[in-house]
Amino acid sequence: MSLRSQTGQANLTAILIVVGAIVTLVWLWKRLSPETQDVLVEQAVPIALLGLAAAAVLWATIRPILRRRRRRRERERLMAAFQRETSPDKRLDLAFALIEVNDYRLEGLEPVAPALKAIFTTTLQKALGDKQHKIRGMAASHLGVLQDKSVVPLLLKALEDDHAYVRSCAALGLGRLRAVEARDKLAEVMKEDWDQTVRSRAREAWERLG
Repeated sequence: MSLRSQTGQANLTAILIVVGAIVTLVWLWKRLSPETQDVLVEQAVPIALLGLAAAAVLWATIRPILRRRRRRRERERLMAAFQRETSPDKRLDLAFALIEVNDYRLEGLEPVAPALKAIFTTTLQKALGDKQHKIRGMAASHLGVLQDKSVVPLLLKALEDDHAYVRSCAALGLGRLRAVEARDKLAEVMKEDWDQTVRSRAREAWERLG
């Protein structure tokens, strides 16, 4: 089950619980005497509001922890599937999904980083032609996540790709790598490339170099 499906099911369950609680409380309220209702309004309601406020603070604290746990479980599931998979196309899809579910960070992906580098590098070099420009571009941008400077020459070459999407993704990858050796090339691209998105990406990458 995907992380998105798990999150959707958790949200639906929470909504059903809240609705059920509201219906139950309304049903109980209508069966109380007016005197009891007055006492509750004067005494219990403020306490309940304080309880709700405390619960909201607690949920705000716990929710990020639960989200990180779900992401970690999904990452581990995808890593296992990636390592088992033998089909190149499915393996590439899993590689992209791994980077994305990990919020475009290397942390936690170290065991499969060499394999990810290999598949992204191969894809960038061999997924030729206009129809595969999105795959080339994703491979270029995801390579930057792996923090391996040995791919800088390949990304510099991708800055000259015929398709603007690939060039912008290559700039993004270089920015993620903070590849100072690409400073001059990025400066050239952000001034001379005909595509505005490419120029913007190149400028963002150049600024990340410090």
